[in-house]
Amino acid sequence: MNHNLTSLHPYPFAKMATLLADSTPAHNHSAIKLGIGEPKHEPPEFVLDVLRENLDKISRYPTTNGTFELRQTIAHWLEKRFFLNHVDANTEVLPVMGTREAIFSFVQAVVDHDVANPESSLSPTVVMPNPFYQIYEGAAILAQATPYFVPCTLDDDFKGDYRAVPKEVWMRTQLLFVCSPNNPTGSVMTMDDWEYLIRLSDQYEFIIASDECYSELYFDTVPIGLLQACAAFGRHDFKNCVVFHSLSKRSNLPGLRSGFVAGDAKILQAYLQYRTYQGCAMPIPHQLASIAAWQDEKHVEHNRALYQEKFALWMSELGELLELRMPEAGFYFWIKAPKQFNGDELFVKALYEQANIHALAGRYLSREVNGKNPGQGYVRIALVASVDESREAISRIRKLLGA
Repeated sequence: MNHNLTSLHPYPFAKMATLLADSTPAHNHSAIKLGIGEPKHEPPEFVLDVLRENLDKISRYPTTNGTFELRQTIAHWLEKRFFLNHVDANTEVLPVMGTREAIFSFVQAVVDHDVANPESSLSPTVVMPNPFYQIYEGAAILAQATPYFVPCTLDDDFKGDYRAVPKEVWMRTQLLFVCSPNNPTGSVMTMDDWEYLIRLSDQYEFIIASDECYSELYFDTVPIGLLQACAAFGRHDFKNCVVFHSLSKRSNLPGLRSGFVAGDAKILQAYLQYRTYQGCAMPIPHQLASIAAWQDEKHVEHNRALYQEKFALWMSELGELLELRMPEAGFYFWIKAPKQFNGDELFVKALYEQANIHALAGRYLSREVNGKNPGQGYVRIALVASVDESREAISRIRKLLGA
C-alpha cells in the first residue's frame, strides 16, 4: 500500500461522527442537516428532462475531453460571465466528472519532483488556505508534496495573508490553491488580490489553481474570477492559471458530477493526457444535460434568490444573538461559537443534543500551525435546507441560546 495513505487526516465528517458518537439527538425534534454543503434546492426540471431523454446514449463510450458542443458551451459561458475576449473550446476547456476528483488528479499531474530545488532535500510545496477543502491537502500528500497552510483569519478578512508567506516557501512552491468564494468563510478575492498572486506566480513560476465552485452564489457584488483577472492584466493566454467550476452548487446538481477545468492550454494539454490514462470521462447523457444547464441563467437567479432570502432571515432573527458575519458569496455562515459553549466542539454538540441541528466544528476544516488552528472556535453552518427548515432551525437556536 502507498505509505502516504497513513498521513491522510480523517475527513471532517468522520471527526464529527466520532465527536457525536456518545451523543443522542433531541428526540422531540426532526433532524435539520446544516453540516454538509450538499445543495437541497430542487434541481432544474428541464435539465433532468434532457438527462432522461438521452439515456439511450449511455451505450456509447465518451471521450476524455468531452464533446465539442459541451466545451464550446462552457467557453461561451466563461466569456460572458468573466468578460473574456475568447476562450478556445479545443485547448482551454476540459470537462470533468465533478471538481473534487479533478482537483485531486490535477495535483498528481502537475507536481514535479524532478524540478524541485536540487540544493534542498525538501519536497515540492503546495500552498493552500487554512481552513480549506480537505482534497487540497490529501492530493498534495499523495503527490508526495508538502502542504503549506496560509491562515485565513478575521484580521485578513478571512482571505489569507499571502504577503506573509516566506520567500523560501514560494521558491519551493509548484502549486497554489485559492478558493474564491471561499469555503467556509465566504470571502472573495479582489482584483488587487489576484494581481499580487499572479505577479508571485510570474516571479516563482508556480501554477495558480482557483476553486470557484461557489462563484454564482453571490449577493451584492459579482465575484471576480482568476481568468477575469488574467484578462484585465493582458494575460490572455492565462499562463500558469487554471480555474475549477461545477454545476453542483450553481445548478443544484451535485449528483450529476459535472464540472470543468479551464485556463492555460499548455497545462490542460498535459492534464488531458493524464486523464486519458486515468480513464475519467463524463457520460454523454450527463454532457447533454450539462449543456442545457450552462446555457440557462434563470434557474441560477432563482437559486440565488432562495439563498438571499435565507441569509436575510438568519441575519434578522439571530444577528443579535450570534456573531453572524454576512459572507460575500457562497451558502455558509462562518460563526464564532458563543462564549457560553466554550468552543466549537461543545457548540455543535449542543446544537445536536438539544436542537437536533447538524453543524460542523470549524477546527475540523483547519490544521494547527505554530500552535494555532484558525478554525478553532468557529462553526460552519450550510444554509442548504429549505426556507421553512431555516425558520425552524432559527427558532430552536433562539431557545438554545436563551437556555
